[in-house]
Amino acid sequence: MMAGYAFLVRNFHSLLSTGFHRRFHNVPDVRMSIWFNAIAWPFRNWQISRFSDGSFGVWYGSDTIETTVYETACHWYRGLLTDAGFEKEPVVIERKLYSVNCAAALLDVRPLLEDYPLLIHKTDYSFTQSVGSKMHREGHPGLVTASVRYEKGDLYAVLNPNILSNPRHHSYLTYTLDGNRIQVEKTPGKVLFEIAVSEI
Repeated sequence: MMAGYAFLVRNFHSLLSTGFHRRFHNVPDVRMSIWFNAIAWPFRNWQISRFSDGSFGVWYGSDTIETTVYETACHWYRGLLTDAGFEKEPVVIERKLYSVNCAAALLDVRPLLEDYPLLIHKTDYSFTQSVGSKMHREGHPGLVTASVRYEKGDLYAVLNPNILSNPRHHSYLTYTLDGNRIQVEKTPGKVLFEIAVSEI
């Protein structure tokens, strides 16, 4: 699975000081840094998101670069840039992508999307947050659903960091906001994706 590190959510303090700290006490600092950026960040820095009301952390990932790019571009533009009033400015940011292993049976809600369209609503997260809260309370490890931002992609919402392991750096991407579009480059000067902000 791919993880765009800034596209995550929050809760991790107790895990760092207990099980995870002991589990990784002999791991070099660089490896801990990768683990923290790729896995732990959303479990330490809780935020409101699609499947969380902000009272627990959720890790989000996908199995394709395209899905990760569309999802993270949306949250970068609509969350960070718009909130800060920079949506009309030319802005450039570098993003890291990580590959992460997931060892768990995740609840697949994709067959339910037709009967429950609020599972993929672009702006109203009230239903999905109630689903995430119920799953979190009951101890489910996570779920797989369709991406809201990239219709060909799937999104993984993980509620338990213990099921994620072996984070590896995958690549760097550069996101450039230029007017009403976001250009994404892997190699400088070569556009990998161009996303209209109206699409996300």
